[in-house]
Amino acid sequence: MASSLFALIDDIATVLDDVALLTKVAAKKTAGVLGDDLALNAQQVSGVKVDRELPVVWAVAKGSFLNKAILVPVALTISAFAPWAVTPLLMVGGAFLCYEGFEKLAHKFLHSRAEDEAREKKLLEALSDSSVDLVAVEKDKIRGAIRTDFILSAEIIAITLGTVQASPFVTQVVVLSGIAIVMTAGVYGLVAGIVKLDDAGLYLSQKPGNSGAARLRRSLGRGIVLTAPWLMKALSVAGTAAMFLVGGGILTHGVPALHHAIEALAARAGSVLGSVTPLLADALVGMLAGALVLGAVTLVQRMRSPKPG
Repeated sequence: MASSLFALIDDIATVLDDVALLTKVAAKKTAGVLGDDLALNAQQVSGVKVDRELPVVWAVAKGSFLNKAILVPVALTISAFAPWAVTPLLMVGGAFLCYEGFEKLAHKFLHSRAEDEAREKKLLEALSDSSVDLVAVEKDKIRGAIRTDFILSAEIIAITLGTVQASPFVTQVVVLSGIAIVMTAGVYGLVAGIVKLDDAGLYLSQKPGNSGAARLRRSLGRGIVLTAPWLMKALSVAGTAAMFLVGGGILTHGVPALHHAIEALAARAGSVLGSVTPLLADALVGMLAGALVLGAVTLVQRMRSPKPG
């Protein structure tokens, strides 16, 4: 009896070790999506009334939990009944990551500055125009953010599924569920902090008092107000770079010949260059794949667009 109990405890400990290890690996692999998710969702919920920013973030977070409540069972079903589909799904997800990253780089060529300025002007006019239904504008933003989150959540779940594909079903359930919960809570907790960062800085910069502590608070507040826009830009840049690294890594691992060629190149490059060669190769593959997918998407869009006259 005692030996059976100890064996059960040992099995549970082994499963927990596997879960912890695989969750860590999956979190590392989904870091590219996480960085882009942060920047994109912070941009999506910006532009609403200040007192409505946190309610909008909470509404999108609930939609994100619902997205993952749909995606996790679908992923587990695929793993159980069609495991052969995991690698193709990962490849599609990796190609989409690369496409998103390259589309950002090519944005200034595909969209004029006048288009961006007109979009921002329209948003500002909507916020200041009393005749505009701000509730409808807010709901539209929430729906758009949840649609975007569904795509990013699908990428996170697909990458995680690829990590745990060879593990027992219980481990898959725990890791996928854990990643879904932690990523959603982490992303939208940070998004809430980011969208309120400038408000916190403004609050500190207006604190009265002549003491050294009061002056320090005001200086800190002004620094936060000045830094907040740059933080958003840094998140966007880091997210884009991570998209190429993660997406390119998925694609190179999905093509064994390419993966072995990169490993051989890294082995010949020496200890210093060899450590960065796989990263550079993943980034290069990611950029090339993104360019190809973007070219194909742009061509299809132009072929489907109605011709004048």
